[in-house]
Amino acid sequence: MDPVCETVDCGKPSSLRCPTCVKLGIPGSYFCSQACFKGSWKAHKGIHDMATSKPKELTPQEALLASPKWRHVSFTGPLRPYPVTPYRPVPEHIARPDYAETGQPISEQEAKRVGKIRVLDDDEIEAMRVVGKLARECLDVAARACEVGVTTDEVDRLMHEAAIERDCYPSPLNYYNFPKSLCTSVNEVICHGIPDMRPLQDGDLCNCDITVYHRGHHGDLNETLFVGNVDEKSKQLTKVAYECLMKGIEIVRPGTKFREIGNVIQAHAHANGCSVVRSYCGHGINNLFHCAPNVPHYAGNKAPGIMKAGNTFTIEPMINAGSWRDFSWPDDWTAVTQDGKRSAQFEQTLLVTDTGCEILTRRRENGGQPWFMDDVKK
Repeated sequence: MDPVCETVDCGKPSSLRCPTCVKLGIPGSYFCSQACFKGSWKAHKGIHDMATSKPKELTPQEALLASPKWRHVSFTGPLRPYPVTPYRPVPEHIARPDYAETGQPISEQEAKRVGKIRVLDDDEIEAMRVVGKLARECLDVAARACEVGVTTDEVDRLMHEAAIERDCYPSPLNYYNFPKSLCTSVNEVICHGIPDMRPLQDGDLCNCDITVYHRGHHGDLNETLFVGNVDEKSKQLTKVAYECLMKGIEIVRPGTKFREIGNVIQAHAHANGCSVVRSYCGHGINNLFHCAPNVPHYAGNKAPGIMKAGNTFTIEPMINAGSWRDFSWPDDWTAVTQDGKRSAQFEQTLLVTDTGCEILTRRRENGGQPWFMDDVKK
């Protein structure tokens, strides 16, 4: 078929071609005369511009969001993932749990099949006191680092180094292939947020969840921290979350059913217009990162078990400003609120004593109050 002029409404047989299109390898571009070519130049030049323009270079975060893994995610709130840096190495002399190399906590999986709630002996209790204190020191390092403009990856680096300095292995690292040394859960993230290259912003909430492994035992705690100037609703949510933790701790003593913790926590959360996450719970902790008992934080749960002196476990209620329901990101870890509203959480590792309980991961400064209260009183 003979080529025809590409000028609109012309269509005459043509043999002239645009020389620039020939040079650029653009097919077609025929015109019947110089007059038609000149008359179509303004519109036709756009073809040259498209052919010679360089595609926009994506930032690392834009490239991540455009990847097959993330491009179809319906995010529930404003937070977005950023690139994650590689695993940080742990020196060979640091003792490590069984999953450090393989990602699979075999001993934990075997214990789960039995479901026994362990009573620790005196030596094990002392080991838990030591690791609880070290875990607290590492959280305090992370808390001091959470400022506007600091990436959560940098917080991870500082906490990782703090753990190594204390002869500890950062327990989250490679636990079921988790890629970092702590969890940083920002704003609508409920738990298990992966530290990345996003700088913390003025007004953020950032929960740092830290566990370390030292001489065969784990210590686990977390706090929600204020970044810069936080709005009043977020302050109130954080306050309620901390109060929920303390309400649960108040009833820890021999003879209390583990299921009762959820009743007192949910009552306080609902009285303050908040909800309690149901998908994640507290847990036993000792030589294993997670083990029996399960400690749900919502009312009416059926968790088995009665507290005995020598039990060690965590209470860690996740309190939401809106719905209790959660949504998981495709990174296999990050859990966010289904409605995109904010979440706050606090956690301590506890030892049941003959008369009550000992908070093994308590803060040693400022009367034991959490970090956010330092900011409130400024």
